[in-house]
Amino acid sequence: MNVVIVYNEPGEGATADELDVLDEVELVAKCLLELGHKPKQLGVTLDLSKAFNFLKEEKPDLAFNLAESIENHGALVHFVPALLDVLNIPYTGNPTVPIFITAGKHLTKMQLQAAGLPVTPTYKPEEVGKLKSGKYIVKPIWEEGSLGLDEESVFEVPLSNPERITALSSEKYFIEPYIAGREFNVSMLAKSGGVEVLAVAEIRFVDYPADKPHVLGFRSKWETDSFEYTHTVRNYDLGENGDKIAGKLADISVKCWETLGLRGYARVDFRMDEDGNPWVLEVNANPCISPDSGYYAACQRVGISFTQAVERIINDTIKK
Repeated sequence: MNVVIVYNEPGEGATADELDVLDEVELVAKCLLELGHKPKQLGVTLDLSKAFNFLKEEKPDLAFNLAESIENHGALVHFVPALLDVLNIPYTGNPTVPIFITAGKHLTKMQLQAAGLPVTPTYKPEEVGKLKSGKYIVKPIWEEGSLGLDEESVFEVPLSNPERITALSSEKYFIEPYIAGREFNVSMLAKSGGVEVLAVAEIRFVDYPADKPHVLGFRSKWETDSFEYTHTVRNYDLGENGDKIAGKLADISVKCWETLGLRGYARVDFRMDEDGNPWVLEVNANPCISPDSGYYAACQRVGISFTQAVERIINDTIKK
């Protein structure tokens, strides 16, 4: 097949979270060649007419969608699958609606809550004065890669300076309770007739000072010389009751997949409170799949080569 790899083209001065998509493109192109396909590449910017004309001329059999944003705007991530829908080009990964819903973290929570899945309540920044005493975290609604998220996002009520929060736009930020517990992520891959949970990984915050919030933020993921990056590690040994924990998280993740109508591949992030209750933090419908990503590691963990993973992602598209 002629396959166009569609990705968000990093702009001038792009940061590490944007540039990482180039590693994904290289990996997928290599896998496609191994599978006997003919890959081409299309970097997408806000000039959507360029992408539209390229795709109309190429008429690919399939698009492999790696777009995680457009010019680093996470709120626009659904533009790429929407464009492919308009052109009637089959594409890998998740459809337009699930991509849009999961890009908006508050929208995801509304869908999951309606399905009876465990999510924490959300609040608007202007509601901070109504919150009960305790710790909370303010998050960007649309951004991926933990852009705009770090330990400074954690705050305690009552606030000495509530204006710091109320000044934030409710169109861009939301508040949820901060869960000071264990963090997990669950990677999933489509299989014939359904979905397979690849692995359940725990994200451990090693040697963090007692007063330092455990936040898997921008520094933890992208700033390689930071304390957060070097002291945040992925681990598959979940310790006591590990199998029970993994089973519970896997079951909830599959329900998230079914509730949101996901396809191809996805990742669900959790926090578990001190009473052992898991809470869905986020559903990522187009997680990073670069060779140093958690998703790639999950495939390795269960003995699936990434070429095999790419083949399964493609098969989940063309079966339609």
